[in-house]
Amino acid sequence: MQDKKSPKELGTKPIGSLLARYAIPAVISMLAASIYNIVDRAFLGHYVGSLAIAGLAVTFPIMNLSASFGAMIGAGGSTLLSIKLGQKDYQTAECVLGNIVSLNIIIGAIFAILSIIFINPILQFFGASENTIPYAREYMLIILYGNIITHLNLGLVSVQRVVGHPNKAMFATLMGVIINIALDWVFITILNWGIIGAAWATILSQTISTIYSITQLNNKNEMIHFRKGIYTMKKRIVKNIFAIGISPFCMQLCACLVVILINRGLRDHGGDLAIGAFGIINGITFTFVMIVMGINQGMQPIAGYNYGAQQYDRVTKVLKYSILYGTLTMTLSWTLCFWFPTLPISIFTNDKQLTALAVEGIRLIVLLNPLVGIQIVTGNFFQSIGMAKKSIFLSVSRQLLFLTPLLLILPHYYGTKGVWASVTISDGISVITALIMLWQFYSKGNFKQTDIDLS
Repeated sequence: MQDKKSPKELGTKPIGSLLARYAIPAVISMLAASIYNIVDRAFLGHYVGSLAIAGLAVTFPIMNLSASFGAMIGAGGSTLLSIKLGQKDYQTAECVLGNIVSLNIIIGAIFAILSIIFINPILQFFGASENTIPYAREYMLIILYGNIITHLNLGLVSVQRVVGHPNKAMFATLMGVIINIALDWVFITILNWGIIGAAWATILSQTISTIYSITQLNNKNEMIHFRKGIYTMKKRIVKNIFAIGISPFCMQLCACLVVILINRGLRDHGGDLAIGAFGIINGITFTFVMIVMGINQGMQPIAGYNYGAQQYDRVTKVLKYSILYGTLTMTLSWTLCFWFPTLPISIFTNDKQLTALAVEGIRLIVLLNPLVGIQIVTGNFFQSIGMAKKSIFLSVSRQLLFLTPLLLILPHYYGTKGVWASVTISDGISVITALIMLWQFYSKGNFKQTDIDLS
């Protein structure tokens, strides 16, 4: 194993250049991933209509719920994998890879089957009306048929990044996006398949991306690759994947609950067009969040490896760089969305009423965005070094403790403005919480204390 390619540079090269090398491909990958939904919404908004965008927005909770399981396996597995590489435990690292594949297939299949059986009541609970449920149902059934592919694609891209191939991870995602755009054009504008065309474009593009990732990880010249005997699930590995991955799982699960409350609040106080406006706002703001998540993904293998190697000064340095870049990113989002909101909104629609609703909402939602990067990076930092409890609390507190009560109260008094304001207020409280937790972590010298058994 010694002569094979390894990610030892994670523990030796300068942090600044190392973070750039890992984060830039990850950022491009995350931007590319966000383009999947942006492209679908843009084509639907201009070629199908406003109700199609609203129908797509109704599917966000079920897609978030599915993504929560994929995030748990992908983030938990890749973090455990990076720590094992730092400990030079290569045999266990390969078993982690095999367990990631097995878990994605099993959980992806179970989720898809259950969701297909109960698709109508699920969509109605998530905020679908008589006008939007036909669009939402048509789209989600096809997406669910390819759910295993979606899970595998996310998991294997994360693995490639962790084992020292961020550029291949980036290429896999970019390949999928380019194919998705091309297929959207063919299926929606030429063949007039409508929202069904958007769904098929997404699944087919992800299938091709997954095949590419499988091919790359099947290379026996790599230190970590597919081989016989690694797919049998081992209790300790599965337990640790879930222990580390529970934080992004809770984050996505809470996001699912929040989107349900937002959709229902907007439906009750603003109607289907208000839900469509949220779909547009979510697409724009989520793009910038994805950039920060890309920075986090670049930070994760560096922090995990050096934590496993007990090089704590390097762990701290990569955290500082990540917070700086995350803050700059979210400040850029505030500048664009607060001062020039019609520019990004025009990508999705030219409907004047829908545009007006989206402008009002986006200006309120991004009000505190320059500070939000701190909270996003801090939660991922704790996850990256195996401190699952801290990461879980930060993930859950914003969505469940702060945002949910506000969404249950403010819309009754302020209508749709109450929905938008709830997001902003919870952002402010969550940033303060993250800063307090970081201060406590460093003032008490909490290094070497993890929530999981990494032996």
